[in-house]
Formats: sequence, C-alpha cells, structure tokens
Amino acid sequence: QAQLVESGGGLVQAGESLTLSCAGSGLTFLNYALAWFRQAPGQEREFVARISWSGATTYYANSVKGRFTVSRDNPKNRLYLQMNSLKPGDTAVYYCAAGDTYSDYAPESYDYWGQGTQVTVSS
Repeated sequence: QAQLVESGGGLVQAGESLTLSCAGSGLTFLNYALAWFRQAPGQEREFVARISWSGATTYYANSVKGRFTVSRDNPKNRLYLQMNSLKPGDTAVYYCAAGDTYSDYAPESYDYWGQGTQVTVSS
C-alpha cells in the first residue's frame, strides 16, 4: 500500500528556515512526479512546488519562488522542501503528493497524499 509521510514541521520565527521531508513507501518514487501543497485554516489547498520524476524540472508558486527549493532523492524515496526567509503567511499544513507525468498545479491531479505536517511562522 502506497504511503507518504511528511516530517520536519514546527514553529519558527519570521526570517528563519525549515526543511520538510516526505518519505515514501509502497511506491517507486522514480515513477512519479512529486509536489508540495499547503492549506491554511479556512482556505483551499494550494500548490507550492512540483518536481519532475528525474528532478530536472521544478515549478514554484509565485508566493514562494526564490525562497523555497524542492528536491528529491529517488533511491531513498525522499522528497524535500527547503524553506528560507519564512513569513507568517507561510503558516499552513504542508502536504506532499505523488502523481503521474501530467500532474500539475491542481490537487485533484495527484494520486497519493501524506497526512501533512504543520508549519507555523510567528512574526
């Protein structure tokens, strides 16, 4: 059974950094495009970053471009999100997701999801 498990969330102050990890099991990472989404209270789940199966291509939401970096380690079945210069507006539950080549910015285009990890940025 495919499973994604996020870790690394926490409480930080504005301007600090945090790295999220996503561990996969029951699926071969190499076969999937991977992404990070986030959801703040009362808001819809929004796209954060996406990385192709090889890691050669990445996409970012405008709100995080230049501050966040997505990467992956296929042999270890790991996905990462390095978050720098965090802002209070980044506060949300962060989710990793796995989808096929055509998975894009829409949550519904992804097949597998983790349970999420909370990131809270204080001002």
